[in-house]
Amino acid sequence: MILGFEHRRRFRDLSEQEVLALAISSEEDDARIYRSYAEHLRADFPSSAAVFDGMALEEDGHRRALIDLHTARFGDVIPLIRREHVSGFYARRPVWLIENLSLDRIRDEAKQMERDAARFYTSAAAATTDAATRKLLGDLAAAEAGHSERAQELTDEHLTEDDRYTEASAAHQQFVLTWVQPGLAGLMDGSVSTLAPIFAVAFATQDTWTTFLVGLAASVGAGISMGFTEAASDDGEISGRGSPIKRGVASGVMTTLGGLGHALPYLIPDFWTATTVAIFVVIVELWAIAWIQNKYMNTPFFRAAFQVVLGGALVFAAGVLIGSG
Repeated sequence: MILGFEHRRRFRDLSEQEVLALAISSEEDDARIYRSYAEHLRADFPSSAAVFDGMALEEDGHRRALIDLHTARFGDVIPLIRREHVSGFYARRPVWLIENLSLDRIRDEAKQMERDAARFYTSAAAATTDAATRKLLGDLAAAEAGHSERAQELTDEHLTEDDRYTEASAAHQQFVLTWVQPGLAGLMDGSVSTLAPIFAVAFATQDTWTTFLVGLAASVGAGISMGFTEAASDDGEISGRGSPIKRGVASGVMTTLGGLGHALPYLIPDFWTATTVAIFVVIVELWAIAWIQNKYMNTPFFRAAFQVVLGGALVFAAGVLIGSG
């Protein structure tokens, strides 16, 4: 059960035994988090996983030192007090959310964990009157503050230049597979497939509000369809393309944006002004698609531009012809 704010203790009201107990439970939790990071990374980033294994061992050492001090001062029974029992105390990200974190973000999370722990030990050391406890907490504050250096030592120990290059390449490839590819497919679908219905309605009615409504419906409908299709087509377990939810969101959002780009100008009441702006937006969209293909998919820019612009021009022409007929 999670305590409400009114039932939490303030840090300054904790006894020295409770401060030690809180430090022990915090070290236990941090070690578990580091091991969870390591396990999450082990398949794709084994060298970085070894770094987090080493950091977990560091936290184990801190916990043992704190337990020894508690035993010497207060006995073997350690009060149950955790972060969530203390008002305003720093919190940790739920471990299950690491599924949504990149390698760089996990490293940033670890750095923030060490900064939080250093501040805690500094405050705890200032709150105690026992010399031995004050010394240990001060030493732990210094150790946590210096963990970035220790993390760098572990990184240097476990990560060779080849390992760094391999992991960076793997992280980039995962980013492309999970976000760029589905997003690009959605942007292409939303930008190109909605050209014909939007411009057909525009030239058939010359009514900007009707055109906008058709464009909005087509964009949102296509986004929902593409998002669900992408999410349902592959769970990512075998293909390694990552979370189906992430891919579905990327595809659905970019599909919707691709269509809305040239639908929104029809909020302008004047038909020809709206159409001129919409055509300009279409050109920007098509060149953006070509740029993304070139940057992330290694497609030669002019070949990508030719393919996208030609396809878009044909769909646009079809819509205009149909609408003008």
